[in-house]
Amino acid sequence: MNHFCDIDDIDDLSGWLARGKALALDQGALGTPGKGKTLCLLFFNNSLRTRLSTQMAARRLGLEVIVMNFGAEGWQLEYEDGTVMDGGKAEHIREAARVVGTYADLIGVRAFAGLQDREADYAEQVLKGFARHSGVPVLNMESATAHPLQALADALTVEAYRKTDRPKVVLSWAPHPRALPQAVPNSFVRMMRRMPVDLVVTHPEGYELAPEITGGAPVVYNQEEALKNADFVYVKNWSSYTRYGQILTQDPGWMMTRNKLGTAQFMHCLPVRRNVVVEDAVLDSAQSLVIHQAANRTRSAQLALAHLLESNA
Repeated sequence: MNHFCDIDDIDDLSGWLARGKALALDQGALGTPGKGKTLCLLFFNNSLRTRLSTQMAARRLGLEVIVMNFGAEGWQLEYEDGTVMDGGKAEHIREAARVVGTYADLIGVRAFAGLQDREADYAEQVLKGFARHSGVPVLNMESATAHPLQALADALTVEAYRKTDRPKVVLSWAPHPRALPQAVPNSFVRMMRRMPVDLVVTHPEGYELAPEITGGAPVVYNQEEALKNADFVYVKNWSSYTRYGQILTQDPGWMMTRNKLGTAQFMHCLPVRRNVVVEDAVLDSAQSLVIHQAANRTRSAQLALAHLLESNA
């Protein structure tokens, strides 16, 4: 069974990027391989871009779409095998996933990290539970530890706007009033490691990502030093991985400003807190690519869904 759960499910990145370029010129370039099939989107957490872009992508491929806000409307699920279910959880993932699999040809799942138990979050119980038990291909619309659709959209954006053969790409941590997961930076780092770019990661000490994610990518604790000669600057907050889920600092000095950005192009996955993560002067400038990234979310979903349809034809 073929799923799109992580960056590793992209077998030929250059081929995917070429197809994405074709989609930018013609939104119908992939045809309608989903005609007569149904995609069920399950949202355990809120969404704007992912919900709308995935529905639009599905319809462009000919798919029918059904949507359920599972976190608010579904039964609370049990994921552990052998559990005596005499508590608050009314349904097991084994039955829930199999039932949804009888209603749809593909399933999209969006379920965030709880940020309380690192082992549980990195086990990806929700995403992997549906992939294991549903009997149909599963699309990751952001899980506890990964957001491959966003990373693919980011790759399409870098590919479209790069001005050199090997641009310098900087991923910079920024302050945020809430603890946020590592899903977006995890997938962005892994994606950039597969592209012809020079990647640098910058953040305060204590915000190191999992070592298997960064894989030796340079980490610079001085933000201004890291930003020198950058071509793209991707700004994102994440909570601590080592002191899992904690906010170690909210230093406003890490906010991205026009002066720090210099001539680089600015990227962020959205939503973004203005004048906390990044100042207005950056977001409202011609150097901001955030709307282009959001537009590429439809193309990244088309690519992933088309891959699933073609692989399981």
